[in-house]
Amino acid sequence: MRVGCVREIKNNEFRVGLTPDNTAAYVREGNEVYIERGAGSGSGFTDEEYVRAGARILDSAEEVWKLSEMMVKVKEPLKQEYPFFHEGLIIYTYLHLAADKQQMDALLDRKVTGVAYETLQERDGSLPLLVPMSQIAGRLSIQEGAKYLEKKFGGRGVLLSGVPGTPKAKVVIIGAGTVGSNACRIAVGMGADVTVIDINLKRLEELDSLYGGRIQTLVSNDSNIEREVIEADLVVGSVLIPGASAPKLFKERYLREMKPGAVFVDVAIDQGGCGETSVMTTHDDPVYIKEGIVHYCVGNMPGAVSRTSTIALTNATLRYGLQIARYGLEEACRRNEVIYSAINTYQGKLTYKNVADSFAGYQYTDIRTLI
Repeated sequence: MRVGCVREIKNNEFRVGLTPDNTAAYVREGNEVYIERGAGSGSGFTDEEYVRAGARILDSAEEVWKLSEMMVKVKEPLKQEYPFFHEGLIIYTYLHLAADKQQMDALLDRKVTGVAYETLQERDGSLPLLVPMSQIAGRLSIQEGAKYLEKKFGGRGVLLSGVPGTPKAKVVIIGAGTVGSNACRIAVGMGADVTVIDINLKRLEELDSLYGGRIQTLVSNDSNIEREVIEADLVVGSVLIPGASAPKLFKERYLREMKPGAVFVDVAIDQGGCGETSVMTTHDDPVYIKEGIVHYCVGNMPGAVSRTSTIALTNATLRYGLQIARYGLEEACRRNEVIYSAINTYQGKLTYKNVADSFAGYQYTDIRTLI
């Protein structure tokens, strides 16, 4: 198969879909790999490393798109890339279609197969291609939240750990999945007063066993969320429904009751955000203030630590990508049924139910009836 990888063009996105080691793995199996010149520079990988791994370096993204049968990316294609779509192309990347109707329509119109990292679900129910970035985003959420609590950014001027004789900052984490548990780990490590809220009692029990008296766990309901949020210095929104729009658990009315200068970090913003007042931001302009509350809603948080993120992500994605390249998408699905779950669009059909349910007038087609 002809496999391509281009430089990411999303604002301050320095990750890359393939490392030189990944490239070598594809080449060893007889695939041709095309890399846009400079694609890996943001993650510290040189063109020379890709050449040594067996790739062909091309001067423009357009050339790579044109030659590729499968495009391996990190983030969803942007509007500038839609003209490069062609029928039969496989795009293997994070798509987040439930929050991006324009991209979804472009994939459907050009009959592009969209294989989404975020919906690939293993037999045990895990989301192996989402986990590494969720781990990083969860840890970054506390790091970024601590920074924007500083007074010069509009925050309360509170140190998460406090010092002897002063109160610790109160951190409230809504959602105890991969993002939330990693946020909890860092918040506890920084010495904050931490509360974790989730609907899953088993997850709360696990965190309680791990951290004991160092955290408070609460069942998720409107009353508990409101009571905790209005007392918080930092709120992290980390709820997820695979492939679907995030539920709006952080209500606009909370802002008027919260402490002025408190910070809300919405890690679910790629899926539309879990806050009613959330609007996607960029690393260039990461925060805005609404009713005195600092909102951090950067859509590609892990891009800030691009080398760590690239290596962590590609460690997970390589296995499935090699299967698709080795057998072709259809045969790869038959050999490994897990891959079915990642296919969001196929031959002009919308094949992931949670995405179809996010928009009125769109019909869901079971991918197994097409392959």
